[in-house]
Amino acid sequence: QGQLVESGGGLVQAGGSLRLSCAASGRTLMEYGMAWFRQAPGKEREHVAAIGWNGANARYTDSVKGRFTISRDNAENTVYLQMNSLKPEDTAVYYCAAGLRWAIVPGNRADQYDSWGQGTQVTVFS
Repeated sequence: QGQLVESGGGLVQAGGSLRLSCAASGRTLMEYGMAWFRQAPGKEREHVAAIGWNGANARYTDSVKGRFTISRDNAENTVYLQMNSLKPEDTAVYYCAAGLRWAIVPGNRADQYDSWGQGTQVTVFS
């Protein structure tokens, strides 16, 4: 099955930036649609961004449009989430997910993804 491992989370002041990475081992990410989800304490997991197998068809939840950018490097087997202009409401655990059946047009529901990373904490303070 392979593993997805997120990194790049941390503590940042509002207005700052972070870049999350999701590295895959034991699988070829090029076959998969990829997504980032997040879950804040006491809230449901929500979709943040997704991207098709070839880097096309990127989609974002409304609250992050214009601030976050999802990208991928299939040669490096890695997916990224560049987060700019961070706000305290972006505080959450961020999860990387891979979906084999949604490789072309990636989905925005958690049940469309087969594999998940362990998550990385992002905390934004004002």
